[in-house]
Amino acid sequence: MAAVARATAAFFRSLYRDIRLFFALMSATPEHTRKDNVVLGMTAAVGAYFMFSVMVMIAKILSTNHSVIEIAFYRNLIGSVPFLVVIFAFGRRDILRLRSKPTLVVIRAFIGTISLVTTFAAYSLMPLADTTALLFAASLFIPILGVLVLKESVGPYRWSAVVLGFAGVLIMVRPTGDVFVLGVSVAMCAALMHATLQIILRYLGRFESPETISFYFLGVGTLLTALAMPFVAVTPTLSEAPLLVGVGLSGATAQWLLSIAYKNAPAAVVTVFNYTSIVWATLFGWMIWNEWPLPVVFTGAAVVIASNLLIVWRESRLRVVQ
Repeated sequence: MAAVARATAAFFRSLYRDIRLFFALMSATPEHTRKDNVVLGMTAAVGAYFMFSVMVMIAKILSTNHSVIEIAFYRNLIGSVPFLVVIFAFGRRDILRLRSKPTLVVIRAFIGTISLVTTFAAYSLMPLADTTALLFAASLFIPILGVLVLKESVGPYRWSAVVLGFAGVLIMVRPTGDVFVLGVSVAMCAALMHATLQIILRYLGRFESPETISFYFLGVGTLLTALAMPFVAVTPTLSEAPLLVGVGLSGATAQWLLSIAYKNAPAAVVTVFNYTSIVWATLFGWMIWNEWPLPVVFTGAAVVIASNLLIVWRESRLRVVQ
C-alpha cells in the first residue's frame, strides 16, 4: 500500500509540474521563436475540417441505432488500425516514443475523448448545420480561457469580438424562446472543450509529433469508451459495417491533419478554416436529411464568423506591432 501511495503521489506531482510548465510556456513563449510552415498548416486545416464534417455526418447516421459512446469507441478503435499497421508493419516505432510530455498527452487524450462523445451527442440532437454553427463559438472561448487560465491581458477589441460572437450565438438559438435547450447546451459544452483542445494541441506540437499525439489520443480514447461498451453496445448490422469503418478512418485522418495544422500555423489562422465546415454540413444535411437551416442560423453564424475574423485581424495587428 505504501508503494502504491508513493507512486500515486509521484504521478500527481509530475502532473502538477507539467500543467504549471504548460501554462507558463503558453503565456511566455513569443510567436517569433517558432518556425511555422503556414501554407502546409492551412492546407492541412482545409482537409481536417472536411474530414471532420464527413465523420460527424456518418456519426449522425449511426446515432439512430447506436449510443454516441459506442460510435466513439468504433471511431477510435478503427482509427487506430492504420497507425498500428504503420508502427509494426513499416517499423515506425518512433510514433510510440513520447519525447517530453507524456502526462499532457494523456490529459489531451482524456479531454479529447469527452469532447468527441459530447460532439457526437450534439450532432445526434440537432441538424448538422445548426450544430456546426454553434460549435464556431469555440474560438470565442479562447480569449476567456486566456484570461482565466493563462492570466493574459485581453484588450477592448477582443472583448468586443467575444460579445459580438455570443450575440450571434443568441441569434442562432432563437431569440423568440423557441430553442432546444438540451441540444444547444451540449453543443456549447462541446465548443468549450474544442477551445481547450486547440490550446493544448498548439502547445504539444512543439514537443511531440502529430502522429504520436493522434495515436495516443485514439488508443486512450478506445480504452475509455470500451469501459462503457458492456452497457451501451448494440451489435451492428452488415450494412452499418462500412459506416463504422468510415467514421473511424475519417476521424483519424481529421485528427492527424489537425495536429499538423496546429504545429505549422498559428491557432488563429487554423481556426479560420473551420468556417468551411458550415458549407459541408449544410450540403450533407440537405442531401441526406432534407434539412435546410433557418435564416436565423445563417445570420447568427455570419455574426459569429465576423467576430472571429475580428479577433484574427486584431491578433495579426498586434504581432506586426510587436
